[in-house]
Amino acid sequence: MNIRSLTRGDGVVIGAAVLLFIASFLDTYSIDGASDSTEYPNAWDSGPTLMSMYLAGIIAAVVIVFAHTQSQPRKVVGLDLGQFGVAFAVFSAWSALGNIFDPAGPFDGNGALTPDAGTGLIIGLIAAVALAGAAVATPLVPALKAPLLGAPRPATPQPYGQQPPAGGYGYPGGAGGQAFGGQPQPGPFGTPGGAPQAQPQQGAPAPGPQPSGGDFSPFWFAVPVPRPLYPEDGSPNPIAELAPGTWYLAVEQRGPGLIAQTQDGRRGVLQDTSGIQRG
Repeated sequence: MNIRSLTRGDGVVIGAAVLLFIASFLDTYSIDGASDSTEYPNAWDSGPTLMSMYLAGIIAAVVIVFAHTQSQPRKVVGLDLGQFGVAFAVFSAWSALGNIFDPAGPFDGNGALTPDAGTGLIIGLIAAVALAGAAVATPLVPALKAPLLGAPRPATPQPYGQQPPAGGYGYPGGAGGQAFGGQPQPGPFGTPGGAPQAQPQQGAPAPGPQPSGGDFSPFWFAVPVPRPLYPEDGSPNPIAELAPGTWYLAVEQRGPGLIAQTQDGRRGVLQDTSGIQRG
């Protein structure tokens, strides 16, 4: 699970779900002319309203956020887990709209007093519409696709012979005394097992790959959203997925794309380089 893969759209979904939960405890309807001491029911007093509007929206938010933190897509009854959550979000908004138009159901109009939509239904409608809108629009709107949490900056290169600060695997300055790809670096005066160099040398490729031109220097980068890495031979099936929050090494320019190397040493073509963060 990678929480750095969450987007701003996911943040809107989470906020809307919290607002929906709060609204479920507020009055479902109100009656003009009733005394101030009148107690009105909330969503927890009505099973159909609770399940079709409030719980459906909250479940949708949980499913959408969970799906976006997974490195590999998951499916439920043949549907992508994220699509399943979007469908639930739209259903919640649709139910909220119906409850606004008819808050009291079969009791509407049976007495002298006519019920109106209460605070809980009004706020619930706003939250459900915001949740559904963010769920549908996130893959389409660049502003919502931006990462909710930015990737941490890579470690600053240390003077030769000094130990760089510890970091996570796949980050410049990673722990374990090894550079990207797991290859130990020579220490001072050529002794093995010395201080690792976390950053690639300026103008020099990482172990193995060669740059495509004399003016290209390998650099670390992070992607804003999960992006596929395709084989160098042009095959259409991805060999890996680059995840936000992890630093990868660009070793070569390939037209508008980059040849990137993953933590386990696999190389492939990153076709979409828009919005990447350079280390």
